[in-house]
Amino acid sequence: MASNSDFVQYIADQCSGAGEITVKKMFGDYGIYCDGKIFGLICDDLFYLKPTDAVRSLLRVVDMHPPYEGAKDYFYIADVDNHAYLSQLVSETCKVLPAPKPKKKR
Repeated sequence: MASNSDFVQYIADQCSGAGEITVKKMFGDYGIYCDGKIFGLICDDLFYLKPTDAVRSLLRVVDMHPPYEGAKDYFYIADVDNHAYLSQLVSETCKVLPAPKPKKKR
């Protein structure tokens, strides 16, 4: 089941305090980016955050499972209604993620 575009926009808005948030459709669901870094996935109207040690201690509930069959475990974030909390999680996650690799010219 694909994610509802209204839910995807809601998650993007809730994370917006962390930086420039964009989403890209991927395989029927969405990757979510902050300042060009992919930090999470939105699959089946659920929000998943890349796991990092920096964020684990900030989570109210540590719930990890794969966002889709065959994927590695991500943090499942159920509390998506708190703008400040989500923005903080995204900001701290992105601090430790590597910068995106430059795209090769064709």
